[in-house]
Amino acid sequence: MNSILNNRPELAREVNKVAEVAGYLWQKGWAERNGGNITVNVTEYVDDEIRQMPAISEVFPIGLTLPHLKGCYFYCKGTNMRMRDLARWPMDNGSIIRILDDCASYVIIADHPVKPTSELPSHLSVHNYLIGKGSPYKASVHTHPIELVAMSHAQKFLEKDVLTKLLWSMIPETKAFCPRGLGIIPYKMAGSMDLAEATIQELGDYDVVMWEKHGVFAVDGDVMQAFDQIDVLNKSALIYIAAKNMGFEPDGMSDEQMKEMTVAFNLPK
Repeated sequence: MNSILNNRPELAREVNKVAEVAGYLWQKGWAERNGGNITVNVTEYVDDEIRQMPAISEVFPIGLTLPHLKGCYFYCKGTNMRMRDLARWPMDNGSIIRILDDCASYVIIADHPVKPTSELPSHLSVHNYLIGKGSPYKASVHTHPIELVAMSHAQKFLEKDVLTKLLWSMIPETKAFCPRGLGIIPYKMAGSMDLAEATIQELGDYDVVMWEKHGVFAVDGDVMQAFDQIDVLNKSALIYIAAKNMGFEPDGMSDEQMKEMTVAFNLPK
């Protein structure tokens, strides 16, 4: 069977990035069973032929109206699909969808009628917000990084920016590669619009948000950059936990050292 990716190297490259990241998430133990989701706005790689492709599914309601997504195309992980399978066969475990002109429904156009994740409304709500504010970000990643989730079980880390400052202080690269830090969202039902709305609110100040006792949600220019932000934050969590397991509270970088690095790398203050 022909794939929509055939003879479309740019679109194929973006989908293959998703597959590569899905493999990393599985290898790290962050994507148990069908855990986690990835949604990428691929509209810029869509040509006229794709725009004329007929739907291969019925029309599905999104459940809300998202005016900035009219005519947009997204690659989405499929519902109940495993990241380890998506890593090997991205177009069998995910699909490309078209948002219809009513901005409230979508159809699947390729390669198979793999229905997207049940969390699609919340992911699309985030993308609608990103486009609305003129953001260049195209990718959203939700996953379950073990050490970060573990730290979200301690109330002291859930106060605003407490965890951000701690993680930044563990290793200089964390602030350099995740300069806006980590937003915190108190526990809400997975997949709910309450969680989506809280996430959108936090994304005004952060690129990565922690869902208490659940996982993290990151946005960035592409799926690899979104993964990188989560990866550096979790590396800092690992360093902190390793020090605690050795029997001491890590000193962390001093405020003066953090300020020096912030100036040197021209990072947000």
